[in-house]
Amino acid sequence: MGTYILRRALQMIPLLLVISVMIFMLTALQPGDPVDQLTFGNTNITPEDIARLKQAYGLDQPWYVRYFFWLKQAATGNFGYSQDFNIPALEFVFQQRMPNTLLLTVPALVISTLIAVPLGIFSAIRQYSWMDYVLTFFSFLAFSAPVFWVAAMAMYFFAVYLPGVTGGTVSLPPGGLGSPDLPLDAGFWATAMDKLHYLLLPLAILMLREIAVTMRFMRANMLEVLTQDFVRTARAKGLNSRAVLYKHALRNAVAPILTLLGLSIPGLFGGAVITETVFSWPGMGRAIFDALVTKDFNVVMVALMLLALLTVVFQLLTDIAYAYVDPRIRYT
Repeated sequence: MGTYILRRALQMIPLLLVISVMIFMLTALQPGDPVDQLTFGNTNITPEDIARLKQAYGLDQPWYVRYFFWLKQAATGNFGYSQDFNIPALEFVFQQRMPNTLLLTVPALVISTLIAVPLGIFSAIRQYSWMDYVLTFFSFLAFSAPVFWVAAMAMYFFAVYLPGVTGGTVSLPPGGLGSPDLPLDAGFWATAMDKLHYLLLPLAILMLREIAVTMRFMRANMLEVLTQDFVRTARAKGLNSRAVLYKHALRNAVAPILTLLGLSIPGLFGGAVITETVFSWPGMGRAIFDALVTKDFNVVMVALMLLALLTVVFQLLTDIAYAYVDPRIRYT
C-alpha cells in the first residue's frame, strides 16, 4: 500500500503541471486582460499609457512566457494580488471565500447523503412499487430542472408569496453572511440563527440535485448487488432478509458510492457557481465567476489550482478507501 501511495503521489506532480498549463492558457487566451479591465471607460488614458502598463505587468509577452514567470513565483509561495480587492489572492481565497463556501456545501453534502442513501435502498428493495415510481419521478425532475431556474423560482416564491417565512431577503446576504442590523456582540446562537436565515434557501437548492443523483446511483448499485450469486447463496443458507440486505448486499453496494462522494468533496471547496451567483452568496463559486469576468487572473489560478489539487488527492483517498470497504481490492 505504501508503494502504491508513493507512486500515485509522484504522478500528481506532472498531472498538476499539465492542469496548470491548461488553466493558464485558457485564461490568458480569453478576450481582454487586467489592464483593459482597469482602463475601461477611462477617457483620460492614452494608448501609449495602456502599452506601458501592459509592458510593466508583462502582459505584452506571449502566454507561455507569462506562465513560466507565474510558475516561478508560485513555487516560492507568491500567487500575486487580487486586483479587485488589493489583497493577496491566496488570502482572499482561503480566508474570505472558502469558509463561506464550506458553510454552504458541507451541510448540503452531508444531509443529502444521509437522506439519499436510505431512499435509494428503499427504492431498490421496493422496485416497481408506487413509492419507487414517485421517487424516480422526483429524482428525474430534480436532476433535469435547470439549477438557475429552480433557484430563481424559489427566490420569487419565498420573497413574494411567503415573505414572512424568510424575511423577504433570504437570497441576498448584504455583502457578508448576516444581517447588518445584528449587533457585533450578539451571542453564538443569535449569530448562528441569523446566518441560517440566509443559508436555508441556497442549501435546499443544492440538496435537491445531490439527493437526486445519489439516490439514483444507490438504487442502481443495490439492484445490481441483489442479483449477485453471493446474495442468493446467503438467502439459500436461511439468513433473514434484513441480514442479507444490510450485512452482505449493502457493503458491496455502498463501495461505488465512495467514488461519487470522493469526486463531490472537491466540489465542496469550489462551491456551486450557479447557486452562489443567483443567491449572491460570497463563496468560491461566485469568486471564480467574478474573477473570470473582471480578468482577475491571480484569483482564477489560485482557486482552480486548489480544485485540481483537491480532486487528485481525494481520488487517491477514494482508491484507498475502496481497499478497506471491499476486501477483493488489493493494491500491490
